[in-house]
Amino acid sequence: MDYEYFVAKRYLTAKRKQAFISVITFISILGITIGVMALVIAIALITGFQGDVQDKILGSTSHIIIRDYSEGGLEDYEQLISRVGGVDGVINASPVVLDYGLIIGVVKSQGAMLRGVDFEREKESSPWLQDLSMGDLPDPEAKRDGILLGRDLSFSIGATVGDRVTVLTSASRLSPMGLLPRMRQFVVTGIFHTGLYDFDSATALVSLRAAQRAFNLENSINLIQVRISNISRASETSEQIKELLPPQAYVITWMELNRALFSALKLEKQLMFLTITLIVLVAALNIIATLILMVMEKTRDIGILKAMGTTSRSIRKIFFLQGAMIGVIGTAAGTVLGLIWCWLANTFELIKVPQEIYVIAFVPFRIKPLDLLMIIGVTLLISFLSTLFPSHRASKVDPVEALKYE
Repeated sequence: MDYEYFVAKRYLTAKRKQAFISVITFISILGITIGVMALVIAIALITGFQGDVQDKILGSTSHIIIRDYSEGGLEDYEQLISRVGGVDGVINASPVVLDYGLIIGVVKSQGAMLRGVDFEREKESSPWLQDLSMGDLPDPEAKRDGILLGRDLSFSIGATVGDRVTVLTSASRLSPMGLLPRMRQFVVTGIFHTGLYDFDSATALVSLRAAQRAFNLENSINLIQVRISNISRASETSEQIKELLPPQAYVITWMELNRALFSALKLEKQLMFLTITLIVLVAALNIIATLILMVMEKTRDIGILKAMGTTSRSIRKIFFLQGAMIGVIGTAAGTVLGLIWCWLANTFELIKVPQEIYVIAFVPFRIKPLDLLMIIGVTLLISFLSTLFPSHRASKVDPVEALKYE
């Protein structure tokens, strides 16, 4: 063991008035601990919230959407889907007919987004379709078309499995009284729940063919939803897809659809990291105060060490190690306590929030390894830098002046 480390350790652990460690040193460690713990919890909260919201949104929508500018829809969509499916990174592509409609239920009517999908393709990438809250997927062989309602939508209109609902669409039909909205009846075959309130409260699913008839699209669709293996490469993949599309089609990625939300969350995470880092910086000032007091208290010891031949470099190292140990102990304790809090909060769902407002039922805490390493690295860097001035001052002590009156 280097004697510099031995001396630094003795200065921290030597008994002073029957105390294991001086009050000022304990406060320094406590300040670093609280700052790191707060930083871990805050970053885990933002990361967990952003991750859960992203999972909920992507679980009910697609990573890339192909739409057309015209009202006629995309024709020959199966051939287009086949070409898009061959793009590197694309998991699957499926046709969708999407438009608004008025659903007349048992209790009341409500406007909703009517989505016509190919259920066989859709359920492969949508776990919530594989595990419905109630009922089953519509039977393509049934005499009357079936419909799936979001759980909150079904509560709102008072319809459940087996009930009949009427859907009025924007497509018109010619009658003796003029143009009237197209009206179709559906049987509710199932209730789904994605966990995304905005989706569950305003979405109904029918078969692709039933939606084409309801919206008078014949053999065309108005969008293709694409899922990819790496969602962070959505922009690059969309550029490849654009080259395969006809002139009237365009591409939107999930990042473009939710840009405002995720930009706000990212900015909030950065600001929170900066703000709480300032708390750690303030706590690090205690290290400076502790070491300066230690230098004043140990002036005689420094003089004796120098008189015995200890170099200024070794004196600097002693007080640097002392401050570094305070920083390491405080950082380790804060990291452990922060991770324990995150585990408790996730296990017992300690912080619950209104799901209709925040999308999620409780606040999740998730910390990424890279974020944790950044927190530890920044805290240790601040702690180490705070030792430079006191250790430099200790190395400049004149042994003659230190021992003059001894």
